[in-house]
Amino acid sequence: MTQALKARQEAAVAIGVLLLALGLGAGAWIIPSEAGYAGIGPDFLPWLVSGSLLLCGVGMLWEVRTGGFRNQDEAEGDEQPYWPGFIWMSAGLLVNAAVITLIGFIFSCAICFAMASRGARLAQGQSPGGVRSWVIDVVVGLAIAAPVYWLFTQFLAIGLPGLTQSGWL
Repeated sequence: MTQALKARQEAAVAIGVLLLALGLGAGAWIIPSEAGYAGIGPDFLPWLVSGSLLLCGVGMLWEVRTGGFRNQDEAEGDEQPYWPGFIWMSAGLLVNAAVITLIGFIFSCAICFAMASRGARLAQGQSPGGVRSWVIDVVVGLAIAAPVYWLFTQFLAIGLPGLTQSGWL
């Protein structure tokens, strides 16, 4: 890869991070800012993430302008993306978004986790496994999603879609 091509690619990544920061900032702008618990409103975290990404993007752009990304390991393996893994992970996110209001946060996130795990296994060249692998991934996804759901709904009073009206599932 030529130095000029590498510099353009690094600049594109830095500009992409800056654009993402600006997009998140635009989204945060429209979120109401009424102060909630401890004086922090629902727009706090989006502004924090947007500002952090903005700083990272500026730092990356500075790196590009002063000699490129330094201390970067050379790429190993295939230069081509592994599309089956990407498709499994993307499908997991899309399925999660499609069914979260139907089956609730916990179950939709468990499905997303199982599909993303399959995509990661395939991308690493591992066997995707059979039914046992799916069951284990769904159980692990449930074990991760349930405490997150309960933390957000019961302790932080943030409404997430549930399967029942009780607020515990």
